[in-house]
Amino acid sequence: MKKIGYTLGLLISLITFVACDNTTDDIGQTIIGGADIAIKTDTFSVSTRSVLAGSVLSRNITAYLGKVRDPETGSYVTGDCMIQFNCLEGFSFPKKDSIRSLENGEIIADSCEIRLFPSGYYGDSITPMKMRVYEMDKPMNEGKNYYSDYNPHNEGLIASNAYSVSRPYTIYDQSEVDSIRNNKYYQTNIRVLLNDKYTDRNGNQYKNYGTYILRKYFANPADFKNDYTFIHNVVPGFFFENTGGLGSMAYIGSSQLNLYFQYVYNDSVMKGVVSFAGTEEVLQTSTITNSQNIAQLASDNSCTYLKSPAGIFTEMTLPIDQIFAGHDKEYISSAKITLKRINNTTTSKYALGAPTTLLIIPKSEMRSFFENNKIVDYKSTFLATYTSSTNSYTFNNISGLINHLNQNRNNADWNKVLLIPVSIAYRTDATTGGQTIASVVHDMSLTSTRLVKGTDGADSPVKISIIYSKFK
Repeated sequence: MKKIGYTLGLLISLITFVACDNTTDDIGQTIIGGADIAIKTDTFSVSTRSVLAGSVLSRNITAYLGKVRDPETGSYVTGDCMIQFNCLEGFSFPKKDSIRSLENGEIIADSCEIRLFPSGYYGDSITPMKMRVYEMDKPMNEGKNYYSDYNPHNEGLIASNAYSVSRPYTIYDQSEVDSIRNNKYYQTNIRVLLNDKYTDRNGNQYKNYGTYILRKYFANPADFKNDYTFIHNVVPGFFFENTGGLGSMAYIGSSQLNLYFQYVYNDSVMKGVVSFAGTEEVLQTSTITNSQNIAQLASDNSCTYLKSPAGIFTEMTLPIDQIFAGHDKEYISSAKITLKRINNTTTSKYALGAPTTLLIIPKSEMRSFFENNKIVDYKSTFLATYTSSTNSYTFNNISGLINHLNQNRNNADWNKVLLIPVSIAYRTDATTGGQTIASVVHDMSLTSTRLVKGTDGADSPVKISIIYSKFK
């Protein structure tokens, strides 16, 4: 532990300080200028370790589908997903007597499909993969929190005789003809045909899944009033389960349930298509399975890991008692900690990248933070981004967190914090163009990195730097 003696200076040119009172509740939050102060710096060792993330709250607008192997660690990650489809208010089909897709005098859909549109992917886009798509027997509840280990099969949401389709696929569909692929509106997609015969829960049979939807509409249009009635009475959603292949993970950014039919319009027979989209208004969840050897990685005492999705977090034990010992009359103006990354040893072009953004949060508050849709407050929670030039993550001033932990010692993990890979969504002000954080969710993309491990010894490579201040 290295100490530097008191120095006089002007607050406004030296540090960010706090209003002078008898508490340290708001340390690091307010600026005061023009007062002579004395400052002192100190550093303390910080111990770190890897902890298994277990299941994490799966609340993302991206779904994950596939199976990959991390070339650095040898661990496997499998992604399955559930997607619901939205029915907009005011939706309607053309009038029944205008439809010309008929069989034995009954209306039918000529074809039905689901299209999954990847916003990105990991691995090889032409690796052969295989999935099975199941219709949900009951919808997942939009008012419930679903974690990344949630499996609809195990929860009775998929019937044993559920309508299902097995589908080989590649992310980049090489069978697509050039005339379609070269269209400026073309988007890479994974297509799942739902043209097998379909039997509903009442035993009624239909030519295909689209025919079922058409006839449900004309039997009771009220079921298509909005997304809730549509999901609970017509299409509960589909579960996409990886069943084969290794080497790609699709990041599904959007999806469509399409059905095709012919109808008369202005005395002409037209080809029609109706699309129900997977949107933010309805549920989309991912089920993540990590291979068992991830536990061996977490027990590696030579480093700590950050691994997503739902993989490994880094836990830090902050020396709160030492930081406050002998400083009753001083304020903590700044607390800074830097975590150095250890470079990958693999040269594979598919090496997983380091997480872009980390959240630091009291360990005991992690679950409630995500379940309650909280955002970073820069008092007890902070963000750090990866800096390639220094190959590190730096939390520049977490003095608020230090004081928060000191004042909340009523649980066993009171001095422990977690470093968690997260994804941040921003809201842009239409007038000023300024951005504010709209949401903070678990990063469900594929990332992995090692950090230099800290210990509680004096020679720990992980240190927290503290600036103490007091009025002269």
